[in-house]
Amino acid sequence: MASFTVVVGDPESGSTHQLEAEEQDANRFIGKSIGEEVDGSAVGLDGYTLEITGGSDDAGRPLNPDVQGPNLKEVLMEGRQVGYKPSRDGERRRITVRGSEISDAVAQINASIVDRGDADVEELLGEDDGDE
Repeated sequence: MASFTVVVGDPESGSTHQLEAEEQDANRFIGKSIGEEVDGSAVGLDGYTLEITGGSDDAGRPLNPDVQGPNLKEVLMEGRQVGYKPSRDGERRRITVRGSEISDAVAQINASIVDRGDADVEELLGEDDGDE
C-alpha cells in the first residue's frame, strides 16, 4: 500500500505541517500531478482544498513539473530549475528527476492550502497551544 508524508503549507500564517497519508487516504493522491487540487480530508483537514506543489521520491529526486508521467527521466538542465542549481553561468548538467505525476515511488508530497474550511488548521490537527 502507498504511504506518503504530506507537507502542508499555510500561506496565510506561514506555517507548515507534516502529516501522514496512508492506505485509502494515500490513494487519493496517486495519479494526480503537480498543480492539481486534492480534498484535504485525506490528511485530516476536513473542508479544506490542497494544491499539490511538488514532492520527492524515496531517493530524494524531485518531482519536475516539466516531465510528464510518474517515471524517472534524465533531463539536460540549464539555468536554475527544480532539482538543479548551477554553480556558474552557462553550466549544463544531465540530472535524473521524477515526472510530475504522483505514484507509489513518491515518498513526500508538498501541498499548499487553496480553500479553507470552517475550522482552524490547528484545531483540526489538535495542535492548540492550550494557553489558559
